[in-house]
Order: sequence, then structure tokens, then C-alpha cells
Amino acid sequence: MSEISLQEAIQNILKNSRFKNKIQALQIKEMWEELMGKTIADYTDEIQIIEKKLIITTHMAPLKQELVFQREKIKNRLNEMLNEHAIHEVIIK
Repeated sequence: MSEISLQEAIQNILKNSRFKNKIQALQIKEMWEELMGKTIADYTDEIQIIEKKLIITTHMAPLKQELVFQREKIKNRLNEMLNEHAIHEVIIK
């Protein structure tokens, strides 16, 4: 029987868990300011992951437009930070 660390065991459990999207959304919220800057983070209302789609909600029209232009960049940087292909699409609302 091979031994694995507690961290690896938890990651294996979460990998197949129904809570994985919620955990990834929390991780993204934690790194959102670092990724996008304080101003954008302040005006971001909500971040969700539903079926590998990142949904970003903001009430600021100019910010929506800026985020639309950066969708591919956001997707690539988040996948890199999460060390997996977790996000397939970015939707701005």
C-alpha cells in the first residue's frame, strides 16, 4: 500500500467532489484582486463557476466592456493559477 500526504488525499477527494466548483470559485475570489487589480476587484459583484464556465457579474457598464475584451486572457491566467484546465469559457454579466 502506497502512502500519500494528507494534502494529496484531500485534493483527490475534492477532485471528484460536487463542491469542486464552489472551492475553485473561492480560490478565484481570493486571487481576483491580484489578477485584475484593486479597482476591478472592488466593482466585481459576484464570481461563480457553473459547468466550467466562469461567470463574472458587475453593475458597471465600462467594466463589463473591459472584461469582455479580456475574457481569453482571464481564462488563460486563471487556468494557469489553478494548475488545471478548470475554466472553458468566461461570461460577463
